Order: sequence, then structure tokens, then C-alpha cells
Amino acid sequence: MPRYSATPANEAKSAKSSIAYLRVHFKNTVETANAIKGRKLLNAVTYLKDVQEQKQCVPFRRFHRGIGRTAQAKAFKATLGRWPTKSAKYLLQLLQNVQANAEAKGLNSEELVIKHILVNPAPKQRRRIFRAHGRSNPYLSSPCHIEVIVSEEEKNVEKTKDERSTVVFQSQKQLAAKRLRASRK
Repeated sequence: MPRYSATPANEAKSAKSSIAYLRVHFKNTVETANAIKGRKLLNAVTYLKDVQEQKQCVPFRRFHRGIGRTAQAKAFKATLGRWPTKSAKYLLQLLQNVQANAEAKGLNSEELVIKHILVNPAPKQRRRIFRAHGRSNPYLSSPCHIEVIVSEEEKNVEKTKDERSTVVFQSQKQLAAKRLRASRK
């Protein structure tokens, strides 16, 4: 069982899943993971399917050098965005896995929220590319590890209105004035 960098607040109401040494670009996967963090699980699944079909883009906020602009990024209050389909494909598989883990625990998949998602760089894989005059340069890939934790959203219960909770604190002078007015009536 892999170690996770975070622990959920309520272990019984949460599910985990992870992938290691995934051969997909680290930077694209970080941006895609940040786009789905905090969303409901089913909302994130539909969003990633839209990214694969290029109906919605992934806003690039951290690794954004050389990224082109798109009008679809306006929905996220950004200007730069792309459609990393390979990252979306693997994150979609991970979310389906964590959904199956949650259903095996007996959790309601409609109430699940992505509380924690983390993308770490894995060791680079080395190849070489041949250059002019008999030289060669490294040709590295940037794989990554991904972990996700989903939890059932706790419903907020409104407080009942209690008369004792609405007591206004008064000073000694105000209480004396109130007693005086009551005695005159």
C-alpha cells in the first residue's frame, strides 16, 4: 500500500487512489490536476471528458511560458489554456478508480469531493537524440506520480433559533435604567 502525503479528516468517509511512474508530461498533469481540485467527483469527470473533446480548456497558471491564448480560458478568469488530452485520459482513469474504491466502501459517489490531489515528478527516463557533427544530446521524458483523496461532503446543519443565544449584554448603568423604567410603569 503506497504512502500518501495527506491524511483525510474522516477516514471512513473518504477513498484514495494513486498511480506511480506514469509516462505523461509532469507540467501538463500539474495544471490539469489543479483545474479539478476542489470539484465534485462527477463534475470533474465530465470536465475531463470535455477537455478530451476540446469543449473546455485547462487554464495554465504556473507552467505557462509559451502557452497560447484561448477564449475558453475566460471561464476560469485566465487567458492561457490548452487541452492536455493524455493527462486528462490518465486522470480520468484515476478518478474512475477512486470512485470504484469509494463505492466499495459504501460511499455515495454524488457527494464525493476531490479534497486532495498531488502530482510529483518521477525520475526522468533517458534517451538520446543524434545531432550534427557526430554529437548527441539527452532526450528526457518527464513522468510523474499522482495521488488523489476524495471525501464525502459534510452537510451543514443550520442552528435553531434560541432565545438565550440572542441575549444582549448590558452594562450596570443600562440595567439600572431599565429597572427604573419598569418601576415607573
